[in-house]
Parts: sequence; C-alpha cells; structure tokens
Amino acid sequence: MSSRRPDSFDGLAGYRGRDEPLYGGRSFGGSSSSDLQHWVTTPPDIPGSRNLHTGERTPTHCGDGGEEPQPAGGSTDQLDRFAGFGIGLVSLFTENVLAHPCVVIRRQCQINYHARCQHLSPFTVVTVMYHVGKTQGPKALWKGMGSTFLVQGISLGAEGLLSECCGLPRELPHRWTFKQVAGHFLLKGLTVMVALPFYAASLVETVQSEVVREPPGPLECLREGVARLLGPRLLPQRRLLPFRRLLAPALLHSLLRYALLTTLQTAITALIRYFLSRTAARKKAAMENTGLHDDQGSIVSASSAETAVDGHFAELAASLVASLAADVALYPLETALHRLLVQGTRTIVDDTDGGVASLAGGLAYLAAGGGVVLPINTQYDGLHDALTGASAGVLTGGRGAPEPAVTAVGGACLYRGVGAVLLQYGLQAAALWAARTAYSAVAARR
Repeated sequence: MSSRRPDSFDGLAGYRGRDEPLYGGRSFGGSSSSDLQHWVTTPPDIPGSRNLHTGERTPTHCGDGGEEPQPAGGSTDQLDRFAGFGIGLVSLFTENVLAHPCVVIRRQCQINYHARCQHLSPFTVVTVMYHVGKTQGPKALWKGMGSTFLVQGISLGAEGLLSECCGLPRELPHRWTFKQVAGHFLLKGLTVMVALPFYAASLVETVQSEVVREPPGPLECLREGVARLLGPRLLPQRRLLPFRRLLAPALLHSLLRYALLTTLQTAITALIRYFLSRTAARKKAAMENTGLHDDQGSIVSASSAETAVDGHFAELAASLVASLAADVALYPLETALHRLLVQGTRTIVDDTDGGVASLAGGLAYLAAGGGVVLPINTQYDGLHDALTGASAGVLTGGRGAPEPAVTAVGGACLYRGVGAVLLQYGLQAAALWAARTAYSAVAARR
C-alpha cells in the first residue's frame, strides 16, 4: 500500500515564510520510506514540538555550544519564596495572637495606679499572667483580641479610602519631596482621627476585668466607638473627656511613633543589608577560590537562596528592633494617652500585683474565684495633667485623694508595665529565630 502522506509537509509555511525551511532547517520533501517510517514511529519531542529521528534532540539557541539549559535553582527559588512567606506568617501570628497577653497586661499596668510593683522586668509580668490565668482562665489573657483586629481593619480601610479620595500618598517614594511627606503624614493623621473612637473602645475591652462583666459581642466595639464619637449625649459621664480633647495627644503619639519607627527601620535595614552583602561577598570569594562555583553549582545556588532569605529576615528583624525602640521611647506618652482614654468609662481592672496588692490604694472587690479587681477613677484635665498627676484624683466613696503619678522614684511610674513590652518583643524575636533556624535545617538537607 502506498503512503497517503504528501511528499512535502509545509503547512506552516504561510506563517514562517516560503523561503524559510520548516522545523529548524529540516525539510521532509523527497524523504525515503525509511525516513518516513522513523517520522511516523518516533514520538514527538515535547520541548520544541518537533519530530526528530532517533537519538536527536531539539536544538536550542541559548548558547554557543547548542546545549539545552538546565533549570538550575528552580527548586531553590521555590524554597526561597516559601521560606519568606513562612517567616512573615510566623512573625504576623506571633505579633497579633501569641503576644496578645503581653498587650493586655501592659495596658492594665499603665492605667492601674493602685499597683505597687512597676513591672519593669519581664519576669514580674510572667507572674501576673500566671495569676490572671489561674483565677480567671486562659481566655482572660486574650480578651479584646477581636476588637484589636477590628481597629486594624478600620485603620487600613480608612487609609485606603482617604488615599483614593484625597490623592494622598500611602507610601513615600525613594526620592521624595516635602509636599509628598506632608501629604503622607496628613493621611496618617486623618486615619488616626477616624480610628481613635474605636481604639478607645478596644482599649476598654482589653483592660476590663472578666469577672465583673459579660463577654462583649463581636460588634460591641463598633457601638461603643460610635457612642464615644458622639460624646456626652450617649455617654453622660462627668469625667469622660470629649473627643476633641483627645485628638491632640493621640495625633502626637501616633505621628511621633510612625516617624521614629520609619527612620529607625530604614537605618537598621541598611546597616543589616550592608553586613549581609559583605558576608555574601566573602562567601562568594571563598567559593571561587576553592572552585565550588564550577563543580558544585548546587552549593552556590543554595548560598544565593540563603542570602535572599537573609535579606527578608533582615527586614523583619529591623522592623522588630525599630518597633521596640519606638515603643520604649514613647512609653510615657502612651501611658498618659491610655489614662485619658479610659477616664470616665467605669473601667475595672485586674490586680497587677499578683493578688498581694494593698486595698488602701482604692476600692477593691473580691471576685468569686479569689481574684482582686480595682476600679479606675481619675480626673485628668489633659495630657500634661496625666503626665504630672498634679490634679489627678482617686474617688473612693465620694472622697478624693491625689494620685502620685510622679513620686519619689521619679518618672518610673510612667514606665509601669514596660516589662510586658520587653516580653512581647522577646517572643517575636524568638519566633523569628526559630523560623530562621528551621529554614536553615531544611536547606542544609537539600
């Protein structure tokens, strides 16, 4: 039986041009029957979709030698991306979930003027956590976490909406102008103003003792935030400061923290990257001297991936150190702001002295589980008054007594609970180190 195939197979000539031979210069016109049999029985070569003879490979044009490039480092790049995502996820989880008990104890220490212990060390903070968890259950250490996420979502949404509507830059370019900086800080200030009432409601949920209230609903923070924004018409409290008097302290603290955090993070990131680049250069020089870059290319690619992960880790480490420095530097201002926000809200906090606090500092209630809770009754007039404590008062049965916010120990009272900050960032640093160690162990086995 004669072959029904045409003598020439030039069906794509209209697309490639009549003068250009098809299939990389190979023409099938005038082929013998044996060649045709090879053409029929030989499976197609997948990379170039060309039908070649047995033993032939698809020609490539990636090099002078005509060799097909190998996907070196492909799996390493995937491991690099997965490691960067994993380290960032671990950092986010530790900051917002695992370290939330530190935020709870920190805020309670800031507003609890009854306490004798200043909690300047992380070890005393662990004792308070154990006492609260023992008397009220572990759930009490994660109170207010949902409202904290809600405030973060409101801040991100307000920032995006204001940036689109007002044309204000959300991020500063590498080469910025003063107009761009002013617009960027204006956007941050407007975002703080929008989120401040809800932040105040979330703060109350975080510090309020679990033994004197029912668990708040998922939208309780929104309702309380709107009520705080509308002012005394919905919350007729004599000592509750109006919203307009809280704007200046909140803007001052937020903008100062953001400026300090951004400056320190940029400087620390540049410093870490400088040392990482020098380390990578020394490793590369050592590999070139020993010939590893020619004979063991996998080692070189693994080293480059490790350098990329080190760069991602450097950004997270720089953000961690910058946040710690900014929080410690502005801790007195944050303490005064939190005292102003909870004033007049009938807040009752847990005993931060581990159940051994004296009841003379204020009215105390014995909870059913044996825990001690203390009311927060202050009469601050503003930020300066909250910092100095000149006219603050503790109301106990109608009798007032001045609060010694700055006593013989100096300004240490304004740093109450700073040990919780150290513990919080210590947990985040430990989580980052564990994630980095796990990646190094996985990369070493490949």
